[in-house]
Amino acid sequence: MNTLRTSLMLLVAVPLVAFAGDTSSAKAGKAAEADCHHPPAPASAKPAEDTGWKLTRGEPIKKGAKTVKLADVLAKPQAHDGKTVLIEGQVRKACERKGCWMELAASGEDKAPGVRVTFKDYGFFVPLDSAGSQARVEGVVKVAELTESRAQHYESEGAIVPRGTDGKPREVQLVATGVELRR
Repeated sequence: MNTLRTSLMLLVAVPLVAFAGDTSSAKAGKAAEADCHHPPAPASAKPAEDTGWKLTRGEPIKKGAKTVKLADVLAKPQAHDGKTVLIEGQVRKACERKGCWMELAASGEDKAPGVRVTFKDYGFFVPLDSAGSQARVEGVVKVAELTESRAQHYESEGAIVPRGTDGKPREVQLVATGVELRR
């Protein structure tokens, strides 16, 4: 009878202990996220499939909107500052933590100037594996000087942050209202 009782208790207790698991790594992950300035990623920021996908986020891109060349925005950012544009380019990098930004470059070159795309009001994100995708992005151009801590934060997430001749981090940004990604 004792053996039967012990066996039944083990059948119940062992799965409960295993199910509870170790939460120390989850707590450590949440502590690291607390240091990050990003809001929590929505469920839509899950990684996409490896090939042959099209993804849209935010508002639909307006039909018939005229595309401005990424090279033109990079060459004369002041002329586009504060204006809504539609640009196309290759996603060179994406935020490795939450997908809350991506860098577009004309050809995906690692050292070429690019545009950092963030998303209006953090209303949507892109998959963490977006690098290499072709993007169409509609939004407002912004020429920004970053704080040193923000630049270092972006660099810790894999970003390339351009610096002026004075060493200050400056970049062309696009606050997107809508994004289409394709592979």
